[in-house]
Amino acid sequence: MCWFDLTCALSLIIGLFRILLILTGLAGIHSITTVSEVPVTAGKSITIPCLYESKYINHVKYLCKGSTWRSCTYAVRTDKPDPSGKFSISDDKTLKIFTVTIQNLNKEDSYYWCNVEINHGPDDGIRFQLSVTEGTLDLSVDRQQVTGYNGESITISCSHRNPGNMKWCKLGGNCVTQSSKKSDGTPVTTAQDRRFFNVTMSALTFDSSGWYWCAQDKIQMLVHITVVEKPSTTTIATECPSITLNTDNDDDSLISHSLSPKTLIIPLSLLTFIVIVALLIWFILKKYKQSNAKSPAMTMRSHDESDVDLTYTSVVSIKQQKAKEVEGQDNVVYSTLARPNQNA
Repeated sequence: MCWFDLTCALSLIIGLFRILLILTGLAGIHSITTVSEVPVTAGKSITIPCLYESKYINHVKYLCKGSTWRSCTYAVRTDKPDPSGKFSISDDKTLKIFTVTIQNLNKEDSYYWCNVEINHGPDDGIRFQLSVTEGTLDLSVDRQQVTGYNGESITISCSHRNPGNMKWCKLGGNCVTQSSKKSDGTPVTTAQDRRFFNVTMSALTFDSSGWYWCAQDKIQMLVHITVVEKPSTTTIATECPSITLNTDNDDDSLISHSLSPKTLIIPLSLLTFIVIVALLIWFILKKYKQSNAKSPAMTMRSHDESDVDLTYTSVVSIKQQKAKEVEGQDNVVYSTLARPNQNA
């Protein structure tokens, strides 16, 4: 016994403190919240959310791999990316949630820790387990990323293989069982049969966004819900089937239509015929205008050429007439020359 030995007492305190850290991580007495066990498919990827308290906003967060705290080794940190690309991490300081993603899952991906680094003290963390399988999962959901509209409702279907009571839980919030209750202010209705556990969340608000999971005993299947404003739509009325344009500019905006190739054949054929006729009419009018533009010039040229011929003909006629007159006046000249002699 060494109750009065200072060195022995310090060793005993440190040992108890380490045991306390392990127990707090396993029993859930901690400042970080996450899932306990998640079934996953080999070769796929999984994203795990880790909720932390406000006092850890500016601390470094990291993912640690190992079944125990003492054997845990760094996988990825918020201040140092993973060069292999297998692990990634992001920190949302507004929601106080950091998420870790693990790619290409295999049997060795079993135990991990969501940890927060403490500068002058032991780090804080919580352990979760991945149950990697190549067969059918014991618990699965139809969609892991769900988008709902503000004021409307959504339904998530959780498929389970084993009998047992199911729950619908929100990360950092409460859990709802087989009854109509509220999950952090959002009305929730659940219904369970031998294969499915259906969850309907109605009257959604923006606060309904977040991480949820279907839970059966200690197994959970994660679902992330995002609530957005329903986009306004404008319908354009045409002779073709109706086309609805989404006027929102966010990334999820789409152009929804109900057109099929068969319904487009007649309108497109008619449009093609109209275009061909219009081009033909335009071509004919263009040729007609070009012909009218050339006609005055040709007429003027014809008149000029006719005038030249007529003038030339007149000149020739005059010359010929004068010549004839001169030739015809030869005898008159002689008689005229006799007259001056008589007067003299």
